[in-house]
Amino acid sequence: MPFWSFKNLSDDEAELRIDGEIVEDGWAWIYEWFGEPHSAPNKFRKALAEHKGKNITVWIDSWGGDVFAGVGIYNALKEHKGKVTVKIDGKAVSAASLIAMAGDEILMSPGSILMIHNPWTRTIGEAKDMRHAADVLDEVKEAILNIYQSRVKTKTREEISQMMDDEEWMSARKAVAEGFADGVLHSEEQEGISAAFSISRLAIQNSASAAMQRFFEQWQKMQKDNEPEEPAPNSEENPANSRVFDIQRRVSVREKSFRRYV
Repeated sequence: MPFWSFKNLSDDEAELRIDGEIVEDGWAWIYEWFGEPHSAPNKFRKALAEHKGKNITVWIDSWGGDVFAGVGIYNALKEHKGKVTVKIDGKAVSAASLIAMAGDEILMSPGSILMIHNPWTRTIGEAKDMRHAADVLDEVKEAILNIYQSRVKTKTREEISQMMDDEEWMSARKAVAEGFADGVLHSEEQEGISAAFSISRLAIQNSASAAMQRFFEQWQKMQKDNEPEEPAPNSEENPANSRVFDIQRRVSVREKSFRRYV
């Protein structure tokens, strides 16, 4: 499943949709192979370059994902020659909210949500590794703050930092009031709607690990369905099994060797 879809509206206008998880380029092949919607920076830059000079409307509906991948897509949109209008029609959460900040104009559907929070990661090792990971997270937060502060003119850096500490969930009207968006789509139809919104982190899994879990669950289901006809999972006669085991091994090594910041 493609991670984006461009549509030419005219010689001067184009429309883009960003859906699914925001992932590093090194992880994109797994999502592509398994048909999971995703966005990755390098292919995005290449596709965007084909619309150089056009005004772009970017629709976003994403739970977020890898912060560095999000920053890569943000930078590509900031460098685009042409007006960038961001429209959030579902959610722009975590790293997806960074992409939204690239808009010259940011508009939100009345039912949409924008969320900002502190970066987080998983790491293993001894005490010094944990201390180092904490120091890196502090620096990643400073980098994220630079993006929010460059767009939000109504708040100080300290106020935005506190919102990240609090994991701030914003409805369309609240995002406009806080300076993270410029307007509400179809606002003339939405008089009297409350700006309040509350949700728990427990309601979502904002990480590529969710897709990895789906990957292996579906593979296990395939194995169960094919048990009568297929050789044993570790059989050399079954190349599909060998490939899946190789993927599982590589994912395990990557998880142990690289920290991912989301």
